[in-house]
Amino acid sequence: MRMRLVLTAVATAGALAAVVSPVQAAEYTSSLKIKGVQYDAPGTDSNKCSSGNTKNEYLTIKNYARTARIDLKGYAVKDAAGTKYTFTASHVLEPGDYVKQRGGKGPNSDAGNVVYRQNCNFLWNNDKDTIHFLKPGGAGADSHAYTKRANDRDGNGYIGYHN
Repeated sequence: MRMRLVLTAVATAGALAAVVSPVQAAEYTSSLKIKGVQYDAPGTDSNKCSSGNTKNEYLTIKNYARTARIDLKGYAVKDAAGTKYTFTASHVLEPGDYVKQRGGKGPNSDAGNVVYRQNCNFLWNNDKDTIHFLKPGGAGADSHAYTKRANDRDGNGYIGYHN
């Protein structure tokens, strides 16, 4: 859970003092959250549909609910530039289940836990980006900003969240 510091003015013995106290940041209320992102596909980037590596760039979304089944239809992912992918087909995630939303073209598979963007362009920047996961209607479900330098210590192009 992210923490932020709040500066509060406190009157003590006739003087004002600044007190810094931790306050929990607001968390989204969705049981669906971003588990991780392979933002930099292994190998040399190529968005050629026939031979490129956009299928190796993916976002993993997990259902963290204990009992609720959740349909991804209508949910969306968006990057900092506003490029957006909306789940248009029904894809139900059981409690604890996940789906990898991959770049490139391919068959969506409930059994294989995969949904393709049907687009061979890369979505996530290799140096830094912001991932927005949106509920149907546009409200936030989860969001993460990353930089390669700060968040990918081992340099493998993958960052995990909510493990």
